Amino acid sequence: MSVLDILINYHTAFLGGLAVTLQLCAIIWISGIVLGAALGLAGAQQPLWVGAPSRLFSFLLGAVPLLVFLFWLHYPVQAMFNVVIDPFYTSAFTLSVINIFCVADIVRGALNDFPKQYLFAAKVTGLTRRQTVLRIQLPLILREVMPPLLLLQVSMLHASLFSSLISVEELFRVAQRINAQIYRPVEIYTALGVFFLAVCLPVNGFAYWLKKRFTRNMSEH
Repeated sequence: MSVLDILINYHTAFLGGLAVTLQLCAIIWISGIVLGAALGLAGAQQPLWVGAPSRLFSFLLGAVPLLVFLFWLHYPVQAMFNVVIDPFYTSAFTLSVINIFCVADIVRGALNDFPKQYLFAAKVTGLTRRQTVLRIQLPLILREVMPPLLLLQVSMLHASLFSSLISVEELFRVAQRINAQIYRPVEIYTALGVFFLAVCLPVNGFAYWLKKRFTRNMSEH
C-alpha cells in the first residue's frame, strides 16, 4: 500500500485529525499573540508591577519541560480538584500559556530596546504622540518582532503533537491509530513529515526572509 493509497483510504480520519490540529493551533496562536502582546506592552510600561512578575513566571515556565507541564495539568491538578476536563481544552490552555509568555517576552524586549533617539527626533520634528507611534514606533517594532513571532508559532504547531499523549484526536494521534491498524510506519510517518514540511517550511522561509530584509541594529541609525 503506497502513501497515496493510505491517504485516499483514510482521508476522512486524516481530515478529522487535521481539523482538530488546526482548531487547537487557532486557539493557541490567537490567544498567544493577542494576550502576549498585551502583556508585553503592559510589562514595558509597568516594569515593576507587570514586567517583573511576567519575567519571573516566564523564567519558571522555561525551566519546566512542556510535556511535564501538560501532564501535570492533565493528571494531578484535575485529581486534586476532583474535576475531569476534556484533554483538548487542557492542551489548548497549556500551550496557550506557554505561547502568551513567550510572545510577551518578545514584545517587551522589542519595546525596551527601542532607541530613544528616534522618539527624540520625532519630538523635535513636531510629530504628535499618536503620529510617533503609528509612523515610527509601530512599523519598526513590527519589523523587529515578526520573524521571532512566526518561528514561535511554528514551534507551537510542532508542540501541539504532545496533545496526542493525553488522547487528543489530533493529526499525530490519528496517524498512530491508523499505523496500529495496518502497520505501515514508513508510509504514514513519511506522509506526516511531508505535511509538516509543506506547512512549516514556507512560514520558516518567510520569517528568515523578514529577518534578513528588515531586522537590523536600529541603534546604528
